[in-house]
Amino acid sequence: MPKKISAAKFKDQCLSLLEKVGPDGIVITKNGKAIAKLLLTANGFSGFMGSMKCKLNRRGDNSSSALQWRAQS
Repeated sequence: MPKKISAAKFKDQCLSLLEKVGPDGIVITKNGKAIAKLLLTANGFSGFMGSMKCKLNRRGDNSSSALQWRAQS
């Protein structure tokens, strides 16, 4: 089972955690919910980056929340 650490503690201890990450990785949590997982590249995840290229289709504006708002200065 991977070790869990809060995002705030991860931020403070990032460099030392990079040296201590084990084969199960480290789950980073925020408000008790998992938001990310730190893994060793030796676990076979190094080929993940780019593996979905040309396999996903975008529809619409991915950077928009589709909500309209008016900024006031």
